Amino acid sequence: MHSGERVRPDAGAVLLDLYDVALPQVYGYLLARCGWQALAEELTAETFLAAVAACRREPPPAPTTAWLIGIARHKLIDHWRAAEREHRGQITVALAEPGPVDDPWEERLDAMLAHEVLDAQTSTHRAALTLRYLDGLPVPDVAQVLGRTVHATEALLVRARSAFRHSYAAVEKEGPR
Repeated sequence: MHSGERVRPDAGAVLLDLYDVALPQVYGYLLARCGWQALAEELTAETFLAAVAACRREPPPAPTTAWLIGIARHKLIDHWRAAEREHRGQITVALAEPGPVDDPWEERLDAMLAHEVLDAQTSTHRAALTLRYLDGLPVPDVAQVLGRTVHATEALLVRARSAFRHSYAAVEKEGPR
């Protein structure tokens, strides 16, 4: 070895050392966004399997909890995309007219009701709303993750907010279950 070369730590060993700390954070991230324990467990397992595969590539990544959560985000988006493709032919979504330019989206919502309504949205709407409002990503980043143009993503967010608001108001009107 030359004096200018540095020894890189083994990515697999780093991932193994990180596992106990990162596992609850990755699982919590997924559970908070999907709301289903079994799905969160499955996606957490897929996240760590993808991380192990990535650590075997050259050059290996530098595993961190943030890196693992990024993988988890992609696994969740992939799940929603697959669910959307599976149900696309069966689900007819009536697109509401776009809302006003001054969208009062920042109003407070009942968290349990909001999760229930979010779960009932199409996977595309759920993905867009989750990335934009729960993860706080700017629209260009949401567009990149979803594989859409910025303009198409803005239009998708308008439709998703409208559908969410409509569903939220309908469920709220029904009252407690």
